[in-house]
Amino acid sequence: MGLTEEKNPVSEESGGGRRVLPPVYFLAAFIAMGLLHRFLPGAQILAGPVRFLGLPVLVAGLSLVLWAAGLFRRAGTTIRPFEESTALVVDGPYRFSRNPIYSGMAIGLIGIGVLLGSASPFAVIPMFVVVIGMRFIRAEEAALEKRFGAVYREYASRVRRWL
Repeated sequence: MGLTEEKNPVSEESGGGRRVLPPVYFLAAFIAMGLLHRFLPGAQILAGPVRFLGLPVLVAGLSLVLWAAGLFRRAGTTIRPFEESTALVVDGPYRFSRNPIYSGMAIGLIGIGVLLGSASPFAVIPMFVVVIGMRFIRAEEAALEKRFGAVYREYASRVRRWL
């Protein structure tokens, strides 16, 4: 499956035939950060070798994404937004975050910002978090509550949405 998927008319409230998946939002944020750094960098807040500290942050974020996604595969449930889950994954990073994949993407963007070193790319990260929350998380949480009921509500009451 590519980075877009066919629309499910039952779960899609807006028009259009294809949906953009979260990795595309991550890629768009990455590109926006690079463009801001290149054309409107603002202050250089990190210089020299300190910027390379962004590399382990980026790797940690992407590793979190892969770990969390692997748990979905192991549980035999879908990772695709708006498709019905067959299992509620609560192990691994899901013990600390209800959305470790999205958290990992945000951490990866922080790493990219550190690697770039200028101020303006960091403005993209809160926008990414808000868009992901509005576009995906709200609908996913509603679907999980509908599917798993009290079990999901109890899980959501003890585990934070992000980190």
